[in-house]
Amino acid sequence: MKELVFACIGLTLFTVSCDTSGVKKEKIETAEKPEKEQSYERSDLDQEHAVADEKKMDNGIVIRWFEHGSGDKIKDGELVEIDYKVLLKDRTVVDGNHLLKMESMPFMVGFNMQTKGWDIALRELKVGDFAEIIIPSDLARGSKGIEGLIPPNADNILKIKILKRKTPTRSVDGNKVWVFEENLNNKMKFDEGKEIEFHCMTSTPTKAFYVNTYRLNEPFKMRLEDSGLVPGLKKALINAKKSDRMFVLVPASEAYGNKGYLDIVKPNEDLFYNILVMDVRKD
Repeated sequence: MKELVFACIGLTLFTVSCDTSGVKKEKIETAEKPEKEQSYERSDLDQEHAVADEKKMDNGIVIRWFEHGSGDKIKDGELVEIDYKVLLKDRTVVDGNHLLKMESMPFMVGFNMQTKGWDIALRELKVGDFAEIIIPSDLARGSKGIEGLIPPNADNILKIKILKRKTPTRSVDGNKVWVFEENLNNKMKFDEGKEIEFHCMTSTPTKAFYVNTYRLNEPFKMRLEDSGLVPGLKKALINAKKSDRMFVLVPASEAYGNKGYLDIVKPNEDLFYNILVMDVRKD
């Protein structure tokens, strides 16, 4: 069940189309709660803060900074660690890393991990920024919403802290790999003479999750000698082990290049993979 938590919890960063019937909705309360409940249920994101700066964009997005960070703005293809909550206008919380009892979550900018408004807004932020972002419905869940969770045509309020940039765990020929979970007891690594089985969700800058093996519960199986596969993905998965959870960014030159792929991947588009390795075994 652990692997499905990341695939099927409301609006979290790892899915766009799972059943949300069991997702908890929450309202921020002003009454005090017992101390033991406050680590995730109440955080700095829930408190009132003075607005230090505001930017209104032509597309309707409004960014209100409580604290300014420093350095360069976040760019597409950068991975940042975030602490966040998504609320509706009535202050109902519909998403957030606290729902998974996690202090933060990774976010790859520019690859449709969330709605369009997220990528647009995060390009305006820096590491250290603490902000509230109003995302109009047409850049959120639109007229469809999400049944039982997000009403149609509902604006979203994103409260977010950009904690840090995350450097890749390894890089091979420009293919970047970030490993987030690793079972050190698993010694068998994927390489020649092995088969790897993995679930993944794959996106481009213009196409969200065009592959999602969780939907049909049909993980991929792959060997290094298999033909017709993205070369960069093969390289990125070398040395992967069972239970590894990782993000992989494959540059266009290691994917479909200037030809693209059908009407799915445009020419010169990079690929982003969210991967959970189910098994590595001898061929």
